[in-house]
Amino acid sequence: MHEVFRPSAESDDAYDAFKGIGCAPITSLLNKWSVFRIIFLRSLLSPPPLARKNPQLHPLHILTVPEIAGILCLAASVIYLLGFFGVGIVQSFISRGSQDSWDVEEDNNVMIKKNGGGCAAEPCSGAAASLACTIAPVSMEKVVTPRIQETLLSGDDEEIIEGVVSGTIPSYSLESKLGDCKRAATVRREALQRITGRSVEGLPLEGFDYESILGQCCEMPVGYVQIPVGIAGPLLLDGKNYSVPMATTEGCLVASTNRGCKAIYASGGASSVLLRDGMTRAPVVRFGTAKRAAELKFFVEDPANFDTLSVVFNRSSRFGKLQNIKCAIAGKNLYMRFSCSTGDAMGMNMVSKGVQNVLDYLQTDFPDMEIIGISGNFCSDKKPAAVNWIEGRGKSVVCEAIVKEEVVQNVLKTNVATLVELNMLKNLTGSAMAGALGGFNAHASNIVTAVYLATGQDPAQSVESSQCITMMEAVNGGKDLHISVTMPSIEVGTVGGGTQLASQSACLNLLGVKGASKDSPGSNSRLLATIIAGSVLAGELSLMSAIAAGQLVKSHMKYNRSSKDVSKIASQN
Repeated sequence: MHEVFRPSAESDDAYDAFKGIGCAPITSLLNKWSVFRIIFLRSLLSPPPLARKNPQLHPLHILTVPEIAGILCLAASVIYLLGFFGVGIVQSFISRGSQDSWDVEEDNNVMIKKNGGGCAAEPCSGAAASLACTIAPVSMEKVVTPRIQETLLSGDDEEIIEGVVSGTIPSYSLESKLGDCKRAATVRREALQRITGRSVEGLPLEGFDYESILGQCCEMPVGYVQIPVGIAGPLLLDGKNYSVPMATTEGCLVASTNRGCKAIYASGGASSVLLRDGMTRAPVVRFGTAKRAAELKFFVEDPANFDTLSVVFNRSSRFGKLQNIKCAIAGKNLYMRFSCSTGDAMGMNMVSKGVQNVLDYLQTDFPDMEIIGISGNFCSDKKPAAVNWIEGRGKSVVCEAIVKEEVVQNVLKTNVATLVELNMLKNLTGSAMAGALGGFNAHASNIVTAVYLATGQDPAQSVESSQCITMMEAVNGGKDLHISVTMPSIEVGTVGGGTQLASQSACLNLLGVKGASKDSPGSNSRLLATIIAGSVLAGELSLMSAIAAGQLVKSHMKYNRSSKDVSKIASQN
């Protein structure tokens, strides 16, 4: 439980204030308020008789006992008054030096102290908690706060909820102010329901570690969404079996991918090749003329300057190593696309820090360079872009398999010639007619997104990571099927972001790629990329076979439709 003390005009509070600062001997004397008032007034209004007769003589030895008592009461009263009105002031000066440890925000300053002191018992972790651990006071039993802070924790959760609803307490500050991530989510959730007038019943709150997302995964949580995880496999890839976790709410997806894995396994497995591995970031800078922009382009692309720029770039991380810089000009604006290795991290933050180092360095020789943005969309992140399709971003992988004729017939329920023709007319010609950009496939995004959600990747990056071209060809005299997927921009990591959450970490562990590789930095993320490509290969093979056999609608009607009466469920809510 949190203890918060605030000064008031009550005698018990004044007594506690003195006790809290070590003045117990004085407070025992000051407990008789009426006596103090009488003697204090008497000592002020009735000076000693000797003073009335001769004001210049005040020898202590001729004072009477009542007069001495009056003087002592006067001194005690002054001490009491100073203590009563001075504790809050003194404490405010003491607490001023440690405001950062309490995450002071605007005018809603609140200082919270856990019983027993120390940060070891703080429920929240992360940057805010680490800062609090450095300078938060630990020796006092109670913490005195200014009156302006009374609103946050002067009552139970109901008072705090009312503060959030009225706007006096910012919702985003609840974690730092309460010091309890779960409690903050509970308060915010109830406030949300009152503000909107709508229930969030059905959105789970219990059973989640809210500390694990503080400062890194999600802000202002009110619960979590449940997504079922299915397993496709075994996927036999490069001589090893993998059970692929897929988080999805689309019926048939896991079953279809599993069927593709079965066909690949029965045909001897698939093989993969990693073509490239480099994350990109492309800042945009501006000059007064196009000529000056071109001069910087020639400078950074000159091989003679690469070593110098690499040293500057590589300062940011021991894993981030500059690979190349490619530039594009639009008038007097220059876009510099930096590519670097990032170990087992997806690497966006890593490459951004390196780019900032280089920009700072370049401004010495190009002082007229104006930095418009650290990202100029020539990277290109979370958008379908030709530069990713051609140059690659993240991991570029090609995966292939030869599926035997009998497997095509018995497992996939179709034939090689039909599959080859369908692939040409659908994935190649049809996509070209639609003006597709890297979308020459049946449903690569389905598999990529499902694996991304299960393993803690950034789901928004499935946009470019799903760029894929699926090729099919009859081989071995037309009997067997050669199928391949080429994916130039799979952006994944096995450390950082959502990969550290318990559920996602478990799925990475299932694949054998949890965390960073100590023996070969970057090998875990590269392996994950090839597993994703192999899973896409299985998904493409199965879906194309279902379409060729005319089974798509039938299977979706069977496995992708709820048997529950949705109208009744909706009316109950």
